[in-house]
Amino acid sequence: MYHPSLPKITRRILALLISVTAAQAQPGQTPALSGFIPARQAAQVKLESEFKAKQSSAAFKAHLEKLSSVPHLTGSKENEQVRDYIAETMRKAGWQVDIYPHDVLLPKGPGEIAVEVVEPVRQPLNIREFLFKEDKYSSDPRLTPGYNAWSGSGDVTAEVVYANYGRKEDFEQLKAMGISVKGKIVLARYGGNFRGYKAQFAQADGAVGVIIFTDPADSGYMRGLTFPEGPYYSESVIQRGSLLTTPYTGDPLTPGEAALPMDAKNTPKRLDQNAVGLHKIPVTPLPYGSATEILKRMAGARPVPAGWQGGLPYTYRLEGGSALKVRLMVKQEKTIQRIYQVVGTLTGSEFPDEWIIAGCHYDAWSYGATDPNSGTAMLLSMTETMGKLAKAGQRPRRTIKVCHWDAEEPGVIGSAEWSEQFRDELSQKAVAYMNYDAAVSGRTFGASASPSMKKLIIEATQAVQYPDSNKTVYQHWMGKSAVGNPTRVTGSSAPALVAGEPTIGNLGGGSDHIAPYMHIGIPSLSAGMEGPTLYHSQYDDLYFYDKFADPTYKMGPMMEQVVGTMTMRLANADLVPYDIARYPTDLAIHLKAAERAIQAYAPTYSINPLLNVVAELKKNADACEMARQNYLKTGRTDKLVELNKELRLLERSFIDPKGNAFGGWYKSLYASSDPNSGYASWMLPGLLYEASLKSTANLPDLEARYTKAIQTLSDKLLALSQGMAGPATVGSGK
Repeated sequence: MYHPSLPKITRRILALLISVTAAQAQPGQTPALSGFIPARQAAQVKLESEFKAKQSSAAFKAHLEKLSSVPHLTGSKENEQVRDYIAETMRKAGWQVDIYPHDVLLPKGPGEIAVEVVEPVRQPLNIREFLFKEDKYSSDPRLTPGYNAWSGSGDVTAEVVYANYGRKEDFEQLKAMGISVKGKIVLARYGGNFRGYKAQFAQADGAVGVIIFTDPADSGYMRGLTFPEGPYYSESVIQRGSLLTTPYTGDPLTPGEAALPMDAKNTPKRLDQNAVGLHKIPVTPLPYGSATEILKRMAGARPVPAGWQGGLPYTYRLEGGSALKVRLMVKQEKTIQRIYQVVGTLTGSEFPDEWIIAGCHYDAWSYGATDPNSGTAMLLSMTETMGKLAKAGQRPRRTIKVCHWDAEEPGVIGSAEWSEQFRDELSQKAVAYMNYDAAVSGRTFGASASPSMKKLIIEATQAVQYPDSNKTVYQHWMGKSAVGNPTRVTGSSAPALVAGEPTIGNLGGGSDHIAPYMHIGIPSLSAGMEGPTLYHSQYDDLYFYDKFADPTYKMGPMMEQVVGTMTMRLANADLVPYDIARYPTDLAIHLKAAERAIQAYAPTYSINPLLNVVAELKKNADACEMARQNYLKTGRTDKLVELNKELRLLERSFIDPKGNAFGGWYKSLYASSDPNSGYASWMLPGLLYEASLKSTANLPDLEARYTKAIQTLSDKLLALSQGMAGPATVGSGK
């Protein structure tokens, strides 16, 4: 990893020491808070103290039990009941609540599914989880078989080819070994990429169907005790999930436009379903107890290459051979259905047109106790706490919006439609988007963020105590980061980008930050408490939560304190507390990584011209940070509206109207999800996409576009520093 210069490290270590000291300040002392003038800091610390005295494990638990008591798929009446509970809870807490309907294309449930071995024996394979007496939730008749949303429909019987994780490189390796999947059913294990790309690559190579199974080496008995004795996948556990791989996020029929209700006057023209490029072949998931019936009968001559062997007690083979035939049948209808985004608003007392946005989806594959509703319950508790403060006269200076999204599980659809509906307003008003999907799923903190939000996460976790310990959340987090503990939030156990910091990941795909961050350019973060989870299975229920996720129910209130601290600091700071100096640090790291990717096939390529632009950016970023500190230190509050507007527009410097070559909807040149894997983050995606093609043809154009974006950011920072360094203006700002 690349390290910053010694002076930079020194400054950051000093800042961290100051923050740690602040977090442990004695009564009567006021810790330094980023973005606040000295005169406001004591009041903010007092407010945060009052906020942190109001959390309740019982309240969090009550919300979680109400949200997760029944299965609630998108489009079901049970999901509408969850919607109504969320809306009523926020209304009672004193928030304005608006519900935004969208009519989007969705699969109509699992449809019909059958998988069976046909030859050399006839054996139907299980597609449902087992019932367990100790888990009363496992017998609910509303639970569905395991299925993949957006499967094609078909009934095929064919030979089998094993494709490891079904990644792009796995299919390329099959070709290199002379193994064809044409006319075959591909068997691939979960992991390595978004499940939709397993189907996309298989279909492109001529496969007639795909079966995706959970392998015990990845998530089962090779990891530890299995459910219900332990938290890992047992033989019948099935990972459900979306397969949607359109080159944009949201409703497949209305790319770039909000899917307003069909009866609305301004509803957009919808694409024909057949023209969207949905998967045509049948795809379904299996538990490893069923997949073993296929794998143990595979009799092809060639064993799998190194790294492809899973955890079942057989030598995995590349081909099943002509004697093994498997039938795969899926009939899945797609129809336009109504979904609902529930948005609570606490209007700011001074800057109502500056929006702090927090969000989590509420739809689930089954009960959703960890994913997503641990995050939903935490946000509901936070709205109640903030509602009490507002009623007592402590309303935030900026507007806070708490958004509960529908249809995330079928493809991150609800948040994308709302973001498209309010794109212009969000571009002007949004300060930050903070995503809390499954935010209280365990006992280990993790986070991913855009550069400007990283310092906020560090300082907030330093200000909150970790339960039943003498450590702050930050100190506990640092201890876990030191041993490389991966979490689903960060998606990585890699070392921290900056020495002395915990690992803060880069935002990739898979949740509701995509549209705010990658389409509009709103500084964003994702954070939460993580642990083992029976991801997307029917056992993501209250029994699992009580026994394995957090039996103490203390993590919910603790996470509410972290989230509330970040939210209130963003809402009340005089100048929005972005980490301005982080832009050149992270850009330099990502540019070097892109250079290495390109040099793998073009050895003479140099990223130095762009690094020179970043060097100029660093000068302006350092000058801007110094000007901000001086502005705040002297207690100035003039020009706040103008200055904060300029701060909000910093991240938009990377929004390019052309978007990225792999999908013009993804407008950010700074970050996107990996278009070949779905979940992973691509930093500087234009350059990485060119590298994935092993091409140099578009590098001159890309370098020009990146130069313009970085220079635009640099110019904005220079203008900001001049504005803050200039003379005070009477009557301007608040």
